[in-house]
Amino acid sequence: MVTGWFHLNHRSGIPLYLQLKEQIKTAVAGGVLKPGDRLPPVRELALKLTVNPNTIVRAYSELERDGLLSSEQGRGTFVRAAEPLLGVEERKIQVQGLIDKVLVEAFNLRLTTEELKKLWEERLQAWEVRLREGKGADR
Repeated sequence: MVTGWFHLNHRSGIPLYLQLKEQIKTAVAGGVLKPGDRLPPVRELALKLTVNPNTIVRAYSELERDGLLSSEQGRGTFVRAAEPLLGVEERKIQVQGLIDKVLVEAFNLRLTTEELKKLWEERLQAWEVRLREGKGADR
């Protein structure tokens, strides 16, 4: 069961259920989540992400309606079908778009190039530690 990959930004202005929904879709498209993988129970994930359980229910329900997830009474919520996996170039393009958004935000917040580089290095190092400690995925 994967729980460590989800992260919600409570200040982004994007509804939390949409953030979770997109992260699940991306995890399936990238192969992190595969058909048959069990998602965390609603209450457990709500506690971990510090959100109302209805936020998780809404994300799961919409993904179930879209055919990506299936719920089995008493067993949990599972990845039902994988969207076509994204190729290396498609994944790079998707991440480049995210980086471009970060750069625009950094510019608007008047961060210097040096401040941004330092922040990027700090976050990358924290991510690498998280991966080494096994906190990136709870499989």
